[in-house]
Amino acid sequence: MSKLKELQEKIGYTYENEGLLRHALTHSSYANEKRMKKGADNERLEFLGDAVLEIVTSEFLYHKYPNRPEGELTKIRASLVCEPTLADCTKELSLGNYLYLGKGEDRTGGRKRPSILSDALEAVIGSLYLDGGLEIAKAFILRFILTDTEKKQLFYDSKTILQEEIQAGDHGQLHYELTGETGPDHDKHFSVAVYVGDRQLGTGEGHTKKAAEQEAAYQALLALRKETKGGNTCI
Repeated sequence: MSKLKELQEKIGYTYENEGLLRHALTHSSYANEKRMKKGADNERLEFLGDAVLEIVTSEFLYHKYPNRPEGELTKIRASLVCEPTLADCTKELSLGNYLYLGKGEDRTGGRKRPSILSDALEAVIGSLYLDGGLEIAKAFILRFILTDTEKKQLFYDSKTILQEEIQAGDHGQLHYELTGETGPDHDKHFSVAVYVGDRQLGTGEGHTKKAAEQEAAYQALLALRKETKGGNTCI
């Protein structure tokens, strides 16, 4: 089975024009390396997909939160369509495995790079819109992006939310410690732990220290909420 057929099975949609999907997966590094014609990469489809994603997400939030004001809805939308969240959404599809990347970009970890993954996801949305219309694109967005929205909001702003919760409870100083660093310069992998005083609240990993800290903060928040539900709010 070809890469494109395999991905279509995962998406649950068969393209009339399969070339649109290939176009959505073509990174500029591949187009440049292959000396393809101008516009052969996925940047224009990403532009279109971004607009489709915004309108579908806006409609979804409008109905999901009927009593929330515009400012809050804007903030929630930003948390759901930001680069880290979209990159995380690509994991279910293993989207990085299907990208057409230049050799250099591939060698330096491009298949795991959040910016490339999030752009490709938006390009796929654009290709679905052109091939099947808004309802097909909407179905994809609802299935692969607008799920577990509360957790995604938490993930987006996890460091800030954790800082606010720790300060509000007067529990002590919050700090992050780098616990591991591996890999070559072009493909680093960082491990981080977050502490309040001497107590470890959570750990995280990522290709940047910032990403690892965000994951650690997110895991800490999940743990704190679990404690709260269990009646133990002590830190």
